[in-house]
Amino acid sequence: MEKTQKEVLDFLMRTAEGLAKMFGHSCETLIHDMSRPGHPIIAIYNGHVSGRQAGSTTDIFGDDPVSQGNAEHFKLECDIINSLAITKNGRYVKSTTINYIGENYHYALGINFDYTFLNSAMSTLEGLVSIDDDLHTAISDSSNVQLEEIFKDCLSIVGKPVEAMKKNDRLQLIALLMQRNAFSFQKSITYVAEQLQVSRYTIYKYYHEVEAQLK
Repeated sequence: MEKTQKEVLDFLMRTAEGLAKMFGHSCETLIHDMSRPGHPIIAIYNGHVSGRQAGSTTDIFGDDPVSQGNAEHFKLECDIINSLAITKNGRYVKSTTINYIGENYHYALGINFDYTFLNSAMSTLEGLVSIDDDLHTAISDSSNVQLEEIFKDCLSIVGKPVEAMKKNDRLQLIALLMQRNAFSFQKSITYVAEQLQVSRYTIYKYYHEVEAQLK
């Protein structure tokens, strides 16, 4: 027997509340009424993740199609699982939307997990488990010379001195270095960090940003 609209909504709300409690304050869960313009939020738990509350038509990115005069900016009927959303204030969120479509209604259960703080933890762990050169590599000057040549070639392609570079320029340089397998050399992270006058942590972060874009 098909569940009534009230039963479905009750189930979705209990599910949303349970997930929010289970995964803690970084996990926002909410129910959208997808049948109404702007897909307003019926219920939300841990709304501080996105700064929203019940009745809001603002999406996870911080845009509000209703206030922008575009309430029907999309019609979502398929589920979206484990997707990346980067909010306007720079938060990294894993987002899932699961639809429940009945005869005269359409609800969507949203799950948004803010993992921004985990990025810092991952970088710290990478620093803890990273190692320097082994003795045989350390006494070999040839690899250092080759790395320097690759760096100079890539820098010339970017066409800007290090002092004038902005983040996008540095990301372009990192991408070029990755194409040339520059990071396969020992102490390459340290060398590139010194040349760009930034920390090793920043180079690791740039590396993973470029790596994510290439996937």
